[in-house]
Amino acid sequence: MLEKTMRINLLFDFYHALLTPKQRKYMALYYLDDLSLGEIAEQYEVSRQAVYDNIKRTESMLEEYEEKLELLGKYQTRQQLLSELRKQVAEQKDQKELLDTIDRVEKLD
Repeated sequence: MLEKTMRINLLFDFYHALLTPKQRKYMALYYLDDLSLGEIAEQYEVSRQAVYDNIKRTESMLEEYEEKLELLGKYQTRQQLLSELRKQVAEQKDQKELLDTIDRVEKLD
């Protein structure tokens, strides 16, 4: 569950601008502020089911955006490559290996 929450939070960071204001608010309250469905429903005077449906639909949309745009995947790959590069520099690896890693970072969109 924690892994899913972290993933949704990351997707939300990347794609929140593509959501409606209502979707952004529900997601922020649920995932960032840790409000329950009931608390959100009470605040907006809607049913708990309406909040649940909106959040689930928004989660699906975020996953679809990631499938098409791959911003999170590219970010994670870039972070991994930079970590490898830092390690190689710290270990003073040979120049060719460092340049190969730099090339891999540069090829990311």
